[in-house]
Amino acid sequence: MAGMAGRSTQDELARTRELVLAHGWNATAYQILNPGIARWFTAEGDGVLGYVSAHGYRIVAGAPVCPVARLPELVERFEAETRAAGRRACYFAAGERLAETLAQRGPFDRVLLGAQPVWDPAAWPDILASKASLRAQLSRARNKGVTITPWPAERATAHPALHRCLEEWLATRGLPPLHFLVEPETLERLYDRRVFVAHRDPLPSCAQATFGAADGDGRAVVGFLVASPIPQRSGWLIEQIVRGHGAPNGTAELMIDAAMRHLHAEGASYVTLGLSPLSQRSGLGQPHHALWLRLVLRWLRAHGRRFYDFEGLDAFKAKFLPESWEPIWAITGGHRVGPRTLYAIAGAFGQTSPILLTGRALGRALAREARWLRKRLPGAGPGV
Repeated sequence: MAGMAGRSTQDELARTRELVLAHGWNATAYQILNPGIARWFTAEGDGVLGYVSAHGYRIVAGAPVCPVARLPELVERFEAETRAAGRRACYFAAGERLAETLAQRGPFDRVLLGAQPVWDPAAWPDILASKASLRAQLSRARNKGVTITPWPAERATAHPALHRCLEEWLATRGLPPLHFLVEPETLERLYDRRVFVAHRDPLPSCAQATFGAADGDGRAVVGFLVASPIPQRSGWLIEQIVRGHGAPNGTAELMIDAAMRHLHAEGASYVTLGLSPLSQRSGLGQPHHALWLRLVLRWLRAHGRRFYDFEGLDAFKAKFLPESWEPIWAITGGHRVGPRTLYAIAGAFGQTSPILLTGRALGRALAREARWLRKRLPGAGPGV
């Protein structure tokens, strides 16, 4: 049955939000409200999924959002419509629940993308008590005058100080801005998200150009964290951790500490920092992927750090001592995961040809290394 069409953007977002708050279970469920994601509804209006079209595929954000009993039927309907459109479906960042649903229907294929760390925030004080190095990071930030304040969505939406931090942070990334499930532009559609803002002590106006834009109290905003709800698990996905130029060491850790404590006080029992790509911490061992795929993943682990520090991100998340690591998959039903599938996934994130994206990334990397080299040339001054 065809998905529902003809909705205005605001009506569509409102209906999507209603369904996500009622049935969202996958960690990425709330992210289908982000810009750039198309939404497919059941004709009855009781289910929705978000996807991006790329290179002959519909790359689905996580899993369908619907009553769990309706999941098999919704998958069947969506895939039938996708085939009728001459495309294939791939569920990116899906968990075990969707894999079990597809296994009951017939053959399917999947690739282990990595793992996501999980905490019950009630255990957070014990984690801090057991790890002196983590407490030291928090102290470093506090000693530099950093404090964390929860902001209501109404205040944080499109706030210029937060936008400035975001621009500063994006400028440090090895890749051009990506989208889909790593969409940086969330500040226009916060809705039910929680925002935790990092401030430094009041600074002279002449210093704010260096250390960040100020909020209404004159304090410098040097970072922010965005958490998205996972309603059916009484949980939250820490979706963004953004540091501006003026954020001292320990700022990210201090924002996570504030979020854990605040979300626990609100009754949360599940918090995740989201997918750690290529992580092997799920305890599944090495999946029996095809030889070509094993070689691709091995190459990415060995050489991909020029563009994306997979190991560094994995180590950052692991240092908070998660209680468990959940395996995260890319899943296809009825056909194998092949090079074309990976190409389409890359296209979904880059919103362009992966070849063009790689060229842009190489250009950014070369420009960054050239700047680094110029600073270290003998006799180079600040103007070099």
